[in-house]
Amino acid sequence: MNERMPEFENRRFDPDLTPFHGLAKQMAGAFGYTADLAIDRELAQLLRLRVAQVNTCSYCLILHSKAAREHGIEDARIDNLTSWWESDLYSPAEQAALAYCEALTDGRPRDFDVAHRRAREIFTDREIAEIAAVTINMNVWTRLKLAQGATPVFVD
Repeated sequence: MNERMPEFENRRFDPDLTPFHGLAKQMAGAFGYTADLAIDRELAQLLRLRVAQVNTCSYCLILHSKAAREHGIEDARIDNLTSWWESDLYSPAEQAALAYCEALTDGRPRDFDVAHRRAREIFTDREIAEIAAVTINMNVWTRLKLAQGATPVFVD
């Protein structure tokens, strides 16, 4: 199926008006969907997509749903990600990382402490640091795209 992809209009401001956009691009190079990380590529992509879902960023939802499919993640896992905790489609490691990602994104300290302890049972310190960096990077991008008003539009 040949799916038409939207383009995006900035309806609030041009992100290049400040050096912040350049800094965000540097972070994306280190932790974005093309970065070379120690954690599993599918896991990293699930984390990116989950942050986009939690923060309801249209730009990031479209970009990272497409990237997840391109990384070979099954449609059912992409489609079910909004209720991952009620699913057997995700491994215990993925569930721990998603809980960590959500707690860091939502910013609830009690939830974060529990999620961090669970992640430490499964992941190395480096892997936890990368999970945090991927999550933080995506939170920067979702908020930047929301602030600039990146709105999907079909261009004929």
